[in-house]
Amino acid sequence: MQSLLFWLAVVTLLLVLATVIEFAIGNRSLARLADQPPSSGEHAPRVTVIIAARNEARKIEQGLQSVLAQDYPNIEFIAVDDRSTDETGGILDRIAIKKPRLHVVHVTDLPGGWLGKTHALNLGAEHATGELLLFTDADVVMERTVLSRAVTFLLCEGLDHLAAGPKPKMPGTFLSMFGGVFILFFGLYAKPWKARNPKSPRHIGIGAFNLLRADAYRAIGGHRAIAMRPDDDMKLGKLIKKHGFRQEMALSGGLIVVEWYSSVDELIRGLEKNAFAGVEYNLPIVVAASIAQFLVFVWPLVALAIVRGPTWWLNLAIVALVAALYMDNAHCHGAKRWHCIGIPVTALLFQYIIWRATLKTLWNNGIDWRGTHYSLNELRANKV
Repeated sequence: MQSLLFWLAVVTLLLVLATVIEFAIGNRSLARLADQPPSSGEHAPRVTVIIAARNEARKIEQGLQSVLAQDYPNIEFIAVDDRSTDETGGILDRIAIKKPRLHVVHVTDLPGGWLGKTHALNLGAEHATGELLLFTDADVVMERTVLSRAVTFLLCEGLDHLAAGPKPKMPGTFLSMFGGVFILFFGLYAKPWKARNPKSPRHIGIGAFNLLRADAYRAIGGHRAIAMRPDDDMKLGKLIKKHGFRQEMALSGGLIVVEWYSSVDELIRGLEKNAFAGVEYNLPIVVAASIAQFLVFVWPLVALAIVRGPTWWLNLAIVALVAALYMDNAHCHGAKRWHCIGIPVTALLFQYIIWRATLKTLWNNGIDWRGTHYSLNELRANKV
């Protein structure tokens, strides 16, 4: 057993070291919107900003006002009220009276074969007149020059799709710690710095900020091709990549903020819809990923109380490297470095969320999202 634990520690140490190096190089290769000059306004292509909202009365006004305040000169806004049962629709209509550039579309019925959000975004795109489309969420708050900087970068780099990473904002230390580990796990899953490489299968898409050329969007079939994908943002990026279009991710540097979840319970329920979808509803992948995450992020700390000799020192080195990985990633993405102390607990919470979502989806034969049930067969059939 001691020999097995020794070699497990050796392999884990080498893998974590390679990951630390890859992240250090990869994160620093990502562009930063804060470093991009705002658009001069000359020959600025028209941009349509599309927001889907369902029961967002608590958050939508602040986010929408920040989007409406963008300094970009050639812009229209389309907000799609997706069957809201709260005051969302009324708030949107009230704002539209004062802001004529805002066009509000109200959805009363959901057609078969669609998720509510993908249908709303697709409907918004059908009303769009812009050469560029920006898909964003109702709870996103943007600094006024963000869109101008993003358009400048997209045009200068000749991109068809630009995703921008927001800074998640949650109350309290523990939720903020989870936000930091979520960003790290997303990086391990997506490797976003590889999205720009046409030879790499890696792709990127971020619901808070997906900016793309309208002709590219229509060429991939719009959201219809991902009508039943809860992870529509990433799958939109995958379609863009599969069709040979150029994409890249940029860091917002805090210029884009997502008012994320306000409690642990809200966090668990909020991530429930796409935790299983992200691995294509594949149970063996969930098992393998869970084992790998436990061995890297939890077991080395436990091992320090169990093993002795060289194996102890190897596990200590793993713990130190994982902390270094978190801190460096946090520095690049605007999170707090010292939150690395919460890695074991937040990693276990992440595992709980994944397994809860997986088992609940299998047990209920589908997902329940914002008042609508979607069957697992329908969800699995929409492969991208």
